[in-house]
Amino acid sequence: MKLATFKSGGQEKIGIVHGGDTRLFDLTAAARRSGSANPAFASMLALIDTGDAALEAAAAAFDKHGKDESLSIPVATAEILAPIPEPRQMRDGMSFPLHILQAPRGQLKLAARAKGDMAELARIEAEPLGELPEVYRKQPIYYITNRFSVRGTNTTVKWPRYSQVMDYELEFGIVTRNKGANITAAKAKDHIFGYTIFNDFSARDAQRIEMEGRLGPAKGKSFDGGNVMGPWIVTPDEIGDPYKLKMEARVNGERRSQGVSEGMLFSFEEIIAHVSKDETLMPGEFIGSGTVGNGCGLELGWYLEHGDTIELEIEKIGILKNRVERQ
Repeated sequence: MKLATFKSGGQEKIGIVHGGDTRLFDLTAAARRSGSANPAFASMLALIDTGDAALEAAAAAFDKHGKDESLSIPVATAEILAPIPEPRQMRDGMSFPLHILQAPRGQLKLAARAKGDMAELARIEAEPLGELPEVYRKQPIYYITNRFSVRGTNTTVKWPRYSQVMDYELEFGIVTRNKGANITAAKAKDHIFGYTIFNDFSARDAQRIEMEGRLGPAKGKSFDGGNVMGPWIVTPDEIGDPYKLKMEARVNGERRSQGVSEGMLFSFEEIIAHVSKDETLMPGEFIGSGTVGNGCGLELGWYLEHGDTIELEIEKIGILKNRVERQ
């Protein structure tokens, strides 16, 4: 099923997306219709914490009341929030080889443009991509980002004042379930609650400077509203093979990036196994795939402008849509 967090009547609710992604079935209202509130429907985190019993209760409520139009509202009229407005943790990976190779070259080209050094820019563009650094094949690489800066679809992302170069990133990711540590890759599927789309908005000029410190992105990634996910969570049974999904990014309706989710250096199951080595993985965490090859302006040399609308679409999940504006 597809599960959303939304606001209706001033209240934050969770619901099942149905009717070809056009309707939201209010799980809280449906439980009350049956005679009593279900605490598992208080929030997406509560549902995830309750486990399979909550999913079964949600499916049963929809089977019983799904045809009752008074319990559903149009998606178009609802305020769709991030499926988990405050994840318990957020990690984002570097999983696609082409992006790993092209992103550093994009930063060098950005620096050359900033200096007006056209000869250096031409030299960089003429160089071959080279070989993938071995560390990316040895283990999953990821960073931890600000879990309090999450927003959902149809929101306006405010361009941080300290940046002149704003970018999008075409990614997808998982939401975790079932607390655990030292999880094997073979058992990691039991810890995947579902899949969602992720746009890791990036202040590339700020990121370029701070990455010289060799510690990882900070202000290049962490600014209010910059971690956008959604529009909802899709459970694994509805996704099928998550490593064969078509992915596309559009800016102002024009296609900028297109790819497929295959070719990750490490699967989400392998990433879970690595993350959980002597570290407890909590339910309700988010783990991003990293950017698909050619999935951002840094690789293409084509950055965002004030007022741009960005749509990320991933097969079997949906469309994540946002606008960027300078402050």
